[in-house]
Order: sequence, then structure tokens, then C-alpha cells
Amino acid sequence: MDEGEGLRQRRPIRPHVITDETAAQEDERSSTYSGKVFRVTLIVLALSLLIPTVAAICFIDSPIEPQYLSFHAPPRLTGALEPNLKLRQSERLYEGQLMGPESLANIGDVFFTGTADGQIVRLEDGNIHTIARLGHPPCGTRENEPNCGRPLGLRVGPNGTLFVADAYQGIFEVNPVTGAVEQLFSSQTPVQGKKMSFVNDLVVTSDGRKIYFTDSSSKWQRKDYPYLVMEGTDDGRLLEYDRNTKEVKVLMGGLRFPNGVQLSPAEDFLLVAETTMARIRRYYVSGLTKGGVDMFVENLPGFPDNIRLSSTGGYWVAMSSVRPNPGFSMVDFLSDKPWIKKIIFKLFSHDTVMQFVPRYSLVIELGEKGAYKRSFHDPNGEVVTFLSEAHEYDGYLYMGSFRSPFICKLNLQV
Repeated sequence: MDEGEGLRQRRPIRPHVITDETAAQEDERSSTYSGKVFRVTLIVLALSLLIPTVAAICFIDSPIEPQYLSFHAPPRLTGALEPNLKLRQSERLYEGQLMGPESLANIGDVFFTGTADGQIVRLEDGNIHTIARLGHPPCGTRENEPNCGRPLGLRVGPNGTLFVADAYQGIFEVNPVTGAVEQLFSSQTPVQGKKMSFVNDLVVTSDGRKIYFTDSSSKWQRKDYPYLVMEGTDDGRLLEYDRNTKEVKVLMGGLRFPNGVQLSPAEDFLLVAETTMARIRRYYVSGLTKGGVDMFVENLPGFPDNIRLSSTGGYWVAMSSVRPNPGFSMVDFLSDKPWIKKIIFKLFSHDTVMQFVPRYSLVIELGEKGAYKRSFHDPNGEVVTFLSEAHEYDGYLYMGSFRSPFICKLNLQV
């Protein structure tokens, strides 16, 4: 190629002229590019969070194997169940001085309770006196409970001694004056081939010979009660201990979280709160129907804990949580969705899950045949929280709690 030909092929360089239009086009291209980068970054971040979550759901074992349960719609809160603020008239006693006074008993004006740190205490003239300890320190954490002990059901026997159900250790008799402790039956002793993992409540006959008590599960311990509720485990039992023969026998099995237990005034039948199923079963201990079982109250407006006698011949039932109607109940919603419950407990601890349980406090009085007579409410748990028992004495209702640091006292005459 000669020089002239090379010159003919060269083209003049045209200057790049920037106008408002080209600037706008450049900005648009830059904005589009930035938007794509942002979207890609967002997708990458989302996947970085989603993939481990999906992996957790697929490959991490769930601590529970939920059973399929079915509930009727809760009863509407009308009539005797009409919401009110009655519980907000309660007075808090010993606030900050007791932790988890689950159950209450009294000898005259002197009250007794068990606490979350394994103590049996006497409440007298505004003072707290430790009379016994069933386990041994350290105490105060969920992991320490099995060694520390967790006194739950508490009753006064005919001879003025205390009978105590410890969730981890079994059934005890405690002298309220000397503090002497006798273990009547150890939870380490299998009953019909099954261990007792969660001894809960008890009641004593008027002659002191027989003790009826509940074992909520042979699988889950008290410290894991949210697992027991959400799994719907049906391995709970109602048992009888004969103080003369020292024998224990099973009266009812296949119960889902049997909790509070109460003898009728005539001592011809027992009522057992089946917490997971929001109902109360009846077991006949004497008469022509001895050994028979029927339903006392079904489809309660909450999940029942302890049952105690009322002065009218009926029964006080403390609700550990409610099933509002109108409203939303998480336990009801998840009851027929076991796969969701498995996922929830793969991702969250039971302490986290329990934070979503509404703090609605409810006490119900049932008539002698199970009809609703009246109810006391604290819709947001402003005064009364985490109810476990309602114990009537001398015109007042004393209320225990499975986790609050106080006892509540309500004047029934107001």
C-alpha cells in the first residue's frame, strides 16, 4: 500500500459533542446499571439468607414429632364468660420475693407454696420462711431444674402435714413445723414400665390414705413443657398412691398433658385438667361407676392448669393461656398443621415461641356439674400474669403463677 492510498483511507476524527440530550442518556444508562447492580446484590443477599434457612428446614432435626390434633371453635366469650377487668382489682403479695409460686395451700391464715428455686416456704405476717428444700443448688436456670427440684402441686393433709408433687423427684410429705421431709414415692421408680418425667399436681383423700396425682409425660420434663404442648404427646397419666400398701397404679393413661387434679366434695370422682386438649375429664373412684371415665367440660375458653374447690360447691379453674373468640389462638391454629410446628421449633427455641403467647389472664368458676358460673379477666395481664392456680380462702381468691414473682389476692365480695 502506497502512502497516497493510506491517506485516502483515513477518516477525519469527529469531535464528541455533549448535549443535554446525551447527558440524560448517559445518566439513564448509569441509573439502569446501578439498578441492575442493586437488584443482583439484593438477590444474592436474599439467597445467602434463604439457602441456609432452607437447609435448616430440610436437614436439621426438629426436637418434636407433633401429632395431628383437632379442636372445635372456642366458645364465645359471652354470658358468664363475658370479658371484664375483675382481676385487675387484685393485690400483689410478696412481689419480687417469690419466683413461680405455682400452687398454694393454707392452714388457717398461714399459707404455703413452692418456688422455682426448689423451696417450700411459709408465708406468715408478711414474712417468708423457708421450711424445706427438696433438691439441691445450684438453682435459678432451666438447666438446673432437675437437680434443684420444682415443687408444683401442694396440699394440706388431714394431720396438718404438707403433701408436695415435685416435677422431677416425685411425691413428698413435709412437716410444716419441723421441716422434716419424707419421700413417699420417687419419680425414678417406673410405673407399669414407664418412668415419670413430669409429676405435676396431687390431691389427698380426707382420711389421708390415698394420694391421686398426675404425671404429665414420660417423655418431656417440666422445663420442656412448650414441647409437650406443641407436640400433643399423649403419654400422660393419672395415678393413685396407696400410703398403706406403698403401691402406685395407673387409673388413666393416654392423656395429653394431664395437669391439675381435684377430688369432688363427696370424694366420689376426680377431675383432671387435660391442658393440651382444653378440657377436663372425670374419673369415678367409687360407686357403681367406679373406674368409669367421662367428659366434665369440653372445649374450654383456655388451656386449664390447676383445679381447686370453690365455696359454692363448684370448682375454680386457672387458665394458663386463653383461646379468645373472637380472636386468634396460636395453639388452635397450629393444631392440625404438625409440619408447621416442626419447622417453628427447628428455627426457634421454645422460649422464643412462648413470647408469642398472649398474656391474657383468666379464672373460671364451674358449677358442680361443669356449667360456667362466672369468670374473672385481666385481658393484657396488667396485674395478674401467668396463672397456674386459684385458691379460695375466707372470701378471697389467692392466685399462684408458674413464673411470676408474686401471689395475687382478689376480694370476692367486691
